Amino acid sequence: MSRTEFMQGNAACAEGALAAGCRFFGGYPITPSTEIAEMMARRLPKVNGVFISMEDEIASIAAVIGAAWTGVRAMTATSGPGFSLMMENIGYAVMTETPCVIVNVQRGGPSTGQPTRAAQGDMLQCRFGSHGDYSTIALTPNSVQEMFDLTVKAFDLADRFRVPTFLMSDEIVGHMRERVTLRDSVEIAPRRPLAEGCLPYEADDDGIPGFAPFGSGRAIHVTGLTHDERGYPDTTDPGAHDRLVRRLVAKVESARHEIADYEVTNPDAETVFVTYGPPSRTVEQVMRDRQDDSIGHLRLRVVWPFPEQALQRFPNAKVFLMPELNMGQMVREVQRHVDQPVISLPKIGGELHTPAELVRALEVHR
Repeated sequence: MSRTEFMQGNAACAEGALAAGCRFFGGYPITPSTEIAEMMARRLPKVNGVFISMEDEIASIAAVIGAAWTGVRAMTATSGPGFSLMMENIGYAVMTETPCVIVNVQRGGPSTGQPTRAAQGDMLQCRFGSHGDYSTIALTPNSVQEMFDLTVKAFDLADRFRVPTFLMSDEIVGHMRERVTLRDSVEIAPRRPLAEGCLPYEADDDGIPGFAPFGSGRAIHVTGLTHDERGYPDTTDPGAHDRLVRRLVAKVESARHEIADYEVTNPDAETVFVTYGPPSRTVEQVMRDRQDDSIGHLRLRVVWPFPEQALQRFPNAKVFLMPELNMGQMVREVQRHVDQPVISLPKIGGELHTPAELVRALEVHR
């Protein structure tokens, strides 16, 4: 069953989480993400779920990790300073291979910055913000509908790869209101169980071990220390650390082409916009206005792991243009993977690029 409603992006995110089977939310209110927590606080008790408002964001992500280990789908939502506070425990979730979803409704920074204005300044932080080597998955919605759809997808990816997964929204998408089709329920793939006779961190060929939640009858030791396949600390063996960290990275990176999610418009174009999140809406407006097949558009719905193969979909490209609501973050990934000029079109201050600004960029760089 499905229904069509007119709602805010943050509300659609909560609806997507509920449809995906999320039954635990641990959070701390922070603008511009608070509406997600408010809706989960109202709705979770009605589906036998648990909502808990923690004392801060450090405790929030810790509670989510603990809940995930009981076997439920768990999430939090935050922004800016709260996201920074979560970084240590996000690294713990990576090391313990805890599936969970973190929604970041981005705002202007650094520090307290612009609580009520949009930004995309945390795109590198969600990939590299915690210490050490690891890999993550991050999705970027550009509409209220995608706030619902990509929240559902984030839970599926988190469970499949046993990794914290990010929904990197922003104030614009979080607070805009649009028509959205809501599914009352979605197909939920169960987490791969830990097979009988297997050690807790004994991975399959894809690098992903089975999951045995607390209370399942299996003895599981969960630690952020370097550990062996039993889960026991093994911090002094260089080989043990090498094997573990390489597996944590490879289980995501080896599936990067499968995880990739993007849209290609006008693949024969010579001038190509590369976008994610709300700047894509301005590009789409420019393309509707100009009706020019020499202008292409690559819109990323998954930014980490970065889908470098998507750039090869434009074999005639002479220049790439990348508008972002930051000083130029994901543009560095594009520059790493193509030989053509890549022009950064940064904008900060909380406002979206206007069509006129992008048209001027086209005229300068074509």
